[in-house]
Amino acid sequence: MAIQILPPQLANQIAAGEVVERPASVVKELVENSLDAGASRIDIEIEKGGSKLIRIRDNGSGIPKDELALALARHATSKVHSLEDLEAILSFGFRGEALASISSVSRLTLTSRTAEQSEAWQAYAEGSEMAVKVIPAAHPRGSSIDVVDLFFNTPARRRFLKSDKTEFTHIDEWLKRIALVRADIHFTLSHNGKLVRQYRPANSDNQYLQRLAQVSGKPFADQAIKVDCLHDGLHLTGYLQHPHSQQAVDCHYFYVNGRLVRDRLVNHAVRQAFAPHGESEQPGYVLMLSLDPHQVDVNVHPAKHEVRFHQARYVHDFILQVLQSALAQLQELPLGHNPASQTQDFAPVPSPRAAWSESDSSAPHREPAAYGSGAYKGGGYTGHGTSGSGSTGQGRQYVREQLSPPPRSAIASYAELLHTPGPQSAAEPVVTHGMPPLLAGQFWVLAEGDNLELLSLAECAKALLKQEIGQRLPTGLTAQPLLMPVAVNAETDWAQVLTERDTLLRQLGLELTIRARQLIIKKVPPYLRDSQLARAIPELLEWLKSEEPAQEALVAWLSREATPAFSAAPELWQRLKALPEALQAPIFASSKRLPWRSWVKDSGVEEYRLKEQKTND
Repeated sequence: MAIQILPPQLANQIAAGEVVERPASVVKELVENSLDAGASRIDIEIEKGGSKLIRIRDNGSGIPKDELALALARHATSKVHSLEDLEAILSFGFRGEALASISSVSRLTLTSRTAEQSEAWQAYAEGSEMAVKVIPAAHPRGSSIDVVDLFFNTPARRRFLKSDKTEFTHIDEWLKRIALVRADIHFTLSHNGKLVRQYRPANSDNQYLQRLAQVSGKPFADQAIKVDCLHDGLHLTGYLQHPHSQQAVDCHYFYVNGRLVRDRLVNHAVRQAFAPHGESEQPGYVLMLSLDPHQVDVNVHPAKHEVRFHQARYVHDFILQVLQSALAQLQELPLGHNPASQTQDFAPVPSPRAAWSESDSSAPHREPAAYGSGAYKGGGYTGHGTSGSGSTGQGRQYVREQLSPPPRSAIASYAELLHTPGPQSAAEPVVTHGMPPLLAGQFWVLAEGDNLELLSLAECAKALLKQEIGQRLPTGLTAQPLLMPVAVNAETDWAQVLTERDTLLRQLGLELTIRARQLIIKKVPPYLRDSQLARAIPELLEWLKSEEPAQEALVAWLSREATPAFSAAPELWQRLKALPEALQAPIFASSKRLPWRSWVKDSGVEEYRLKEQKTND
C-alpha cells in the first residue's frame, strides 16, 4: 500500500479516539474551554445521555468572527504560542485539537459573540475536507456549542456507548469534580429538559461547605477538617475526612493548579498521614495544590489526567507534613467541635522568596507570593471561589508568627540527608544465608524439632531497628531538617527543659526552639521523620521535666515512635543472621511456636490431603 496523506476528516476522527471517548469527554473539553474564556456561568443541556444532544452555553469572552473558522481547525489555539508558554501551562486546554476532533464525529455548531461585536456569528464544518462555513446568528455575549448525534458517522464507536443513564452519570460525576475546584462559577446541568444540578457561586467558606455537601454528602462536609497552608511557593488547601468518621466516603479529588489529576504521590501521603489513626481504607479528601507552573509538567498524558512534578519528593513531604499537622490539631479540639469551621493555625507563612531549585541556584528570581495575589488565577482554583476577603466571621482566624524558611544549603543537601546508611552497601549482592520460606509474605516458617515457628517480618524489622538505634545513640543521632517546621502550643516550663536537657536533645538529633509561646520543631533524627511529631515531642519534653532517662529507656522510646523502613525479606534475613547469636536469640524467641501436627490440622492441610486421597481411591 502506498503512503499517502490522510483526508482531514479521517485524520480528525483518528485524533478523536483519544479526545472523545464518550459524551462526558465532550462535556469536559467544552466546559474547560468556557472556563478558559473567563465565563462566570456555564449551562449544560444533555439529551439521551449526550448521544442526541450536548449543548454548552457560557457568558465568557466569546470568539471574534474572523477566528471562528480557526477555532474548528486542528492545532489552532490561543493558549500557547511558544515553548516557554508550554512549560508554564495554566489554562485547561492548550493542544488545539478538541473542537476539530469533536466536529469530525458529530454535527457541531459554534455560535459566539464578543463584547465588541454588534452581532453573533455561527460556524460549522461539513464535508470530507471539513470546510467551515460562517453565518450570522442571534446570541448574547459568550459562546454556545451544540454537539448533535455524537458518533453518527462512526457506528462502531456508537455501539460502545452504554445506556443513557450510565452516560449521564459519567457527565454528572465529572461536573461534581470541576464544581469543587471552581466554586466561583455558576453551573447548571439539565437532562432531557429537566434541571438535575445547580451549583451556585460560593463566596464564603460557609457557601463552599454547602457546595461540598452537595457533591460529597453532608456527613463528609459536616466533619471535614480544613487544610490551608502556604510554604515556600507551595499552597495546599482543601478538606479531609475526619479520621473517626463511621461513614465511607467515595471522594478522592486532587487538583494541581486547578486541574483534576490522578497521582499516586498524594494517595501515598494521605495514607501515611492517616496510618496512626487506624484507617484501613483510603479516607476521603478534596485537596488543591497551587505551585509555580514551571515546577510541574501537565503535558504527559493524552487526556491530561496525570502530571509530573520536578521535585516530587519535596511535594510529597510537604503534603504529608501539612496533613499530619492538621490531624494532630484534633487532639486539642473540644468534643463536638466542627473542624471545618476553624482555619488551620499551625502553618508557617514565610515571606516571599525565590522558588527552590536544586539544580540551579542562579535561576531567575520568582515570587511565590503571586499565588496569593491571583497571578496564577486564570487556570483554576481561586480560593474556593471566594473574593479573598479574609475571615467570614465563623470563628477566629489564626496567623502565627512567621517562621524563617530553611537555608538553601539545608535544602540542597536534603536528599542526601534522607538516606540513612544501612549495615551493608546497596552494591553488595544479597546473600540469603538459607532464608526459610515465607508465609503470606509476612512470616518466616522455621522448623524446630516437632515445632513450627512463625517469625514475623514486621517484629523482626522493629527489633533490628532497636538494635541499630542502640548502637548509634551513644555517639549521637543525625539531625535532619524538616521541609516545613512543625509548631505546637508550648507549656510555660518547656523553655527550662530545653536549656537543662540541651545536650541530651542534641544527642537524640532534635533541634527545638520556643518562639511566641510556640514550640518549633526544626530537626529530627531520621527514625522520627514519619512520626506524629506534634504528639511525640511534647510527650518527650514532659518526660524530661521529671527525670533524665537512661540510654536504654531512650532507645525504647525511639523504637516505639519510629517507623521501620521497608526492607525486602532476603535483605532483612541477611541483617538478622549477621547479628551475633546472643542478639539473635531474643528475636527468635518472639516467634509463635506450634507443634507441626497441630499446625497442619488447624490450617486444613490434613483435611485437604484426606479428601484428595478419598477422591483418588
